[in-house]
Amino acid sequence: MTPYARRGVHGQTVEALARRILGGRIPEGATLDLVALQSELDVSLTALRESLKVLAAKGMVDARQKRGTFVRPRADWNLLDADVLRWRFEGGGTTGSDRALLRSLAEVRAIVEPSAVRLAAARRTDEDLAALETALTAMGEPDPDPAHAVAADLAFHRALLAATHNELLARMEMVIEPGLAHRDRIVHSSPHGGDPVPAHRAVLDAVRDGDASAAEAAMRALLDQAGRDQERAGVPDDGEAGTPPAPAGPPPTTPAKAPTTTPAKAPTTTPAQAPPTAKGGPAQ
Repeated sequence: MTPYARRGVHGQTVEALARRILGGRIPEGATLDLVALQSELDVSLTALRESLKVLAAKGMVDARQKRGTFVRPRADWNLLDADVLRWRFEGGGTTGSDRALLRSLAEVRAIVEPSAVRLAAARRTDEDLAALETALTAMGEPDPDPAHAVAADLAFHRALLAATHNELLARMEMVIEPGLAHRDRIVHSSPHGGDPVPAHRAVLDAVRDGDASAAEAAMRALLDQAGRDQERAGVPDDGEAGTPPAPAGPPPTTPAKAPTTTPAKAPTTTPAQAPPTAKGGPAQ
């Protein structure tokens, strides 16, 4: 699918609106002021409406008579759309939301890629192996530009999915690549990243040998290394989304509980019997 970003005014307008919605600047349920947006983005009303049609196709906005154009609930957004994923990742940094998104990516990869590589080991062709080898060779080439390492890594994982010869798995690249590219840019821009070639070589060797179990084990080891590299690059997986880190310093202490004393029990005396009182009247 061809991304809309960087395709002239139309693409820039789509991206600007999408990032405002995804980032919460235009909240769910909000009605858009098209005249104000037209002026702010410096586009024609026609271009703005065409851009909103793109977002409507992705489930992000809708239009109704008497209400106008509004942001739909997040549950309606197509969060697996390649453009939506890319906008979310490219709009992030190292915030809690960004870490949660990267953690979601890691969980998806852990589910998809170990199983996919088993199929690749059973079904790979000479052309698949050549594509994997080419990507791995590029991965090992020294290049100061992190974009080179990112492109090589994406090519390797794309070739692995293609080697399954399962059309649906091959299309998972649209889900995995935007996040993987974002993660790779962080890791390969850091001086603390490890050498990715040995872990990828182990996967390729197992696929070439047709050993599905070894391929799965090698892929799990690769994903474990990817997580460690990400942590060293300064984007740790620090628990559930929205859970704040534990406070620094010793844990708070509970004040000592004051001892509970039981007052001495007064001796029980049996009072002298009082004379009977008149019904309903005061005691004498």
